[in-house]
Amino acid sequence: MTEAAVANPNQTPQDVRDRVERYWPGLTAEPGGVDYREVEVGGLPALWAVPKEAVEDRVIFSVHGGGGVSGSIYTHRKLFAHLAKAAGARALLVEYRQQSYPVPLDDVTTAYRWLLDQGVDPRRTAFIGDSIGGNLAISTMLRARDSGLPLPAALMLISPWVDLTVSNETFESNRENEEFFYKEVVSYLASAYLAGASPTEASVSPLYADLSGLPPMYIQVGGHETLLGESLEFEQKARKAGVDVRLDEFPEQLHTFQMGAGNSPESDEAIRRLAEWVRPRLTTPVAR
Repeated sequence: MTEAAVANPNQTPQDVRDRVERYWPGLTAEPGGVDYREVEVGGLPALWAVPKEAVEDRVIFSVHGGGGVSGSIYTHRKLFAHLAKAAGARALLVEYRQQSYPVPLDDVTTAYRWLLDQGVDPRRTAFIGDSIGGNLAISTMLRARDSGLPLPAALMLISPWVDLTVSNETFESNRENEEFFYKEVVSYLASAYLAGASPTEASVSPLYADLSGLPPMYIQVGGHETLLGESLEFEQKARKAGVDVRLDEFPEQLHTFQMGAGNSPESDEAIRRLAEWVRPRLTTPVAR
């Protein structure tokens, strides 16, 4: 990705999307024993990943990353299917239009309302998102809280992009470890997503939101990634807001390294931890 950007600095967003759709799926091995069913949610495509041993009423609501300009339910289907299989649940992969804020957030919120309308118990539902998908998962949950919708039982975040000011010191301290998500790249992605919105607006950058009342949260982040610092800050802010939060930092790993599931022992270990953490939260609903 870096070499392509350097070779063609005038590449279009569609060029980036085409490259991601072509190459990203190869990062992840097929989990096996999982069926995929396409559905339409709010006029947008969505995908059920249903492991053979899944319990029907346990759902992982999955929001893919891609910087807001790329990625899809198809680039991420195997990643979320690995987690669903390990957790013994179904996964609903939701799509959103790759436009500026607030369009992606509106689409993900619509998808969550659709899931609730299907009669799925939110107490047996968990959210997960990677990168900007993590941002959208948190922001959707905050919208649900503020509008009186029931919240899910748990939230899992993979390398979440929670601060669109792109100002954390790890953009510099981890620069030599990085392969792609340099400050210049992330700043470009932030500018495209914001389209004039303030980067410190709570529904744009969850780091600046009131996090009180959110369900238990598990964050995974790579020790070498440039977004490390904002994940650490977000954990502390959530903890101060009274949220039950866990953060695991994986030494020497980069942004969303979990995409290597089935091909990388570090990725498989991360998936195992996510599944082990979320499984009891889906099987033992707490009274609300």
